[in-house]
Amino acid sequence: MRRWWLGASLRARLILIGATGVAAGLALGGLVLLQTLTYTLQRNLDSNASQTAATVVSLIKAGQLSDPIPVGAGTTAIQVVDTQGRVRAASAGSDRLVPVLRPTELALAESGSRFTISGERLAVTGPVRVVVGKAGAGTDSMTVLVAVSARGLHDSVAVVKGTLLVAFPLLVAALAVLAWRVVGWTLRPVESLRRGAAEITGARTGGRLPVPSGKDEVHRLAVTLNDMLARLDAARQRQRAFVADAAHEFRSPLASMRTQLEVSSRLGPDAVDWSDVARDLQVEVDRLARLTDDLLLLARADEGALAPPAVDVDLAGVVREVVGRYADARVPVTSSSEGEWQVEGTPDALRRVVANLVDNAVRHARSCVVVAVSGTCTDGGRREVLLTVTDDGPGIPPEDRMRVFDRFTRLDDARARDDGGSGLGLAIVRELVRLHRGSVVLADAAPGVRAEVRLPVASRSG
Repeated sequence: MRRWWLGASLRARLILIGATGVAAGLALGGLVLLQTLTYTLQRNLDSNASQTAATVVSLIKAGQLSDPIPVGAGTTAIQVVDTQGRVRAASAGSDRLVPVLRPTELALAESGSRFTISGERLAVTGPVRVVVGKAGAGTDSMTVLVAVSARGLHDSVAVVKGTLLVAFPLLVAALAVLAWRVVGWTLRPVESLRRGAAEITGARTGGRLPVPSGKDEVHRLAVTLNDMLARLDAARQRQRAFVADAAHEFRSPLASMRTQLEVSSRLGPDAVDWSDVARDLQVEVDRLARLTDDLLLLARADEGALAPPAVDVDLAGVVREVVGRYADARVPVTSSSEGEWQVEGTPDALRRVVANLVDNAVRHARSCVVVAVSGTCTDGGRREVLLTVTDDGPGIPPEDRMRVFDRFTRLDDARARDDGGSGLGLAIVRELVRLHRGSVVLADAAPGVRAEVRLPVASRSG
């Protein structure tokens, strides 16, 4: 059964569940209907018998009881029994020697119970209901027994039961057929999605699933899946571009090293200063090492494997430490940071942020680079630390200021590559700043560009 269930279609499983639920509901409703019908008919039968018994009791009390006792329509037999169990009066055709109820039954009936007995006791077909009335008290009391046939009640219940047993299965089958068609029509958009998904293969890019015209859950699912496919396609394009750019970046230093080695080998050992060759090769090896480290860092960022901020760090102290390394830079690098500005972060990551921004500024500055740290507040009143790195270079057009944070982006490819830039520095800055719950933008410095990094103040610093 479980194997069939797992192998059945969604449509078949839905119909089975629905049909089972409907059948169970109809069965329960049928039972309630039969019980209600039986109770109602039986109460009406007992009510009529009780009225007959009350009439006989009133005749006994008035001393006007005739023998035989006249009976109305629907009454099978009437007996009047004394305290000794003797039949004192009875309707025509009734037993005048033996009461309808046995002594134990008669005792229970006198206490309020009502009985359904076999009609064989009265020589009639079908069950019989017996109702008891009491006249007088003590040793002179009389018990009136009124028996009415319950055959009509049982026949009516049997007819209803038979009708339900025939009608309910037909109704369930009809509803199952109708539900099969309705569910098939409802699942048609899902089948369209399945066919569309089957057509989208790894060799086909930009594929989209058909979107149903309705505004139901399937429509929203198709829109969500198409958004996911668009993001996957964009990620695949970025990955391809990333791999191509990385291969190009590795090719340049490797080609330079290969050229130097080939030239040196052709000139011969006596015509080559191998110490100069080693220094040139070391430069290219260092370039490869930096590029490899940058690519590994970005790969870890994509996988979410970078360690989150862990300690409070004095950003102003980090700036002063990093700026001190640029004493021999192409242009002067100065720091206007005073005091302490605590942020929650990782010291090495923050040093990398400052160093990459300063490297980028030094590469393009004409005469100077200024690094500053200060405090600021957001529109919501949250305190932040503002790190700025300003250069007086040619600047960046406004439409390119977000694009430069993409990987391997250079506004001047030839010049950037000659200066040693790989196009990954600002991309690394963006990832590390995001890790620290901050933001980074480029603004106009007239002339030049100002990089602005905003980081939240450490919670423990107030």
